[in-house]
Amino acid sequence: MNTQSQIIVTGAAGFIGSCMVGYLNAAGYHNLILVDDFGVENKRKNWEGKEYVRTVERQGLFEWLKENDPAVEYVIHLGARTDTTEFDYAVHEELNVQYSKDMWAYCTEKQIPLIYASSAATYGAGEHGYDDNHEVVEKLHPLNPYGVSKNEFDKWALKQTAMPPFWAGLKFFNVYGPNESHKARMASVIFHSFNQVNKDGIVKLFKSHRPDFEDGQQLRDFVYVKDLVKVITWLMTTPGVANGLYNLGTGQARSFYDLAAATFRGLDLEPNIVFIDMPEDIRDKYQYFTEANMQKLRNAGYTESFYSLEEGVDDYVRNYLRTGSLY
Repeated sequence: MNTQSQIIVTGAAGFIGSCMVGYLNAAGYHNLILVDDFGVENKRKNWEGKEYVRTVERQGLFEWLKENDPAVEYVIHLGARTDTTEFDYAVHEELNVQYSKDMWAYCTEKQIPLIYASSAATYGAGEHGYDDNHEVVEKLHPLNPYGVSKNEFDKWALKQTAMPPFWAGLKFFNVYGPNESHKARMASVIFHSFNQVNKDGIVKLFKSHRPDFEDGQQLRDFVYVKDLVKVITWLMTTPGVANGLYNLGTGQARSFYDLAAATFRGLDLEPNIVFIDMPEDIRDKYQYFTEANMQKLRNAGYTESFYSLEEGVDDYVRNYLRTGSLY
């Protein structure tokens, strides 16, 4: 891969996608084809200052590719319907499963390597652990339609005999960082905490509705978006990595209380945290624990360290949320 290569980035106006574009720009990649629904006005600031060769509307992408046949050397497919509270599976089926199959078919036909976003939501309640082992995929029971759609595509991908020259499905754990303000309810707890502190001086966290977890001690593997885009770029530029599914977290579960407390520290304040009931519509579909087994990526040769929770939150709060800056 050289920096003159044309790369398609889908979801380029969204949170992770726009950070991906920013990271690639900083690494010298400017020949980018950005794909998304660019009519969403509150995403505009995420992408309009980036360097790229053109934007293509999500719905017209495959028609555009057929008409123009651009010389694409890589596809980073991050676009998806990511709302875990959207319970109409047909929406996820169209945007997360069928669209990804179409992308796979294009990359297979043109022999273009493909990296796509899967999700830790595929692991459901964690009854089969959090190992990116291909043998486990068929047994998983995601807790919501979003997780189901991601797992359905993973299952489908693993069964294909016709495939891109390289492919990786990355199971993102709880990602946080700049450029997520448009995500509303689905933005990270850090984003919501920052706004709550500025407005009321307190942070509200969900009570636990399970006796084995104390309030605020629900545990997730929180991963900073800067680590995510670094790993994707490493995969893109490192030959010889095996095809397949890879976890992308830190390998260290941390509590929501720790997350909120780190947000206060990024604001140079003492934590002031209260607990509220979890909304009933998500109560029985809520993951109380996630932790990525990161050995597979390490075995593939990735040696970089990940931001600790405290380091990542501090950088996000001080350098982005407090200043209103974008990545």
